[in-house]
Amino acid sequence: MSTASGSANALPAPSRLTADTRREFRAAALDHLKRAVRESAMRISVDMSATREVDESGIGALLMLEKRAREQMVATRLLNADSSVRRVLRLAGVEYLFEFDG
Repeated sequence: MSTASGSANALPAPSRLTADTRREFRAAALDHLKRAVRESAMRISVDMSATREVDESGIGALLMLEKRAREQMVATRLLNADSSVRRVLRLAGVEYLFEFDG
C-alpha cells in the first residue's frame, strides 16, 4: 500500500480557498482522491503552503474531500497549513477531522 503523503504527491490548494475557487479545487480534489484510491493509498495530502485565506466555501470543499476520502478508508492530511488556516478550521470545529504535517 502506498501512502501518497509526501508533498510531491500532494494536491496544491489555491492561495484563496474561497467561493471563487471552490469549484475548481473540488474537481481537482475528487480527481486526486480517485487516483489515490486506484493506487491503494492510505491517505491523501493537500499542500496548503500557498493558502492564506479560507472561507466557509473553502471549508466546505475540504470537508467534502475528507468525507469522500473517509468513505474510501483514506485519511486526509493537510500539509504546511498556515496558523491562520488552522485557526479557521479550529473555530469551525472541524480541525480534528484532518491530519496535519508541517
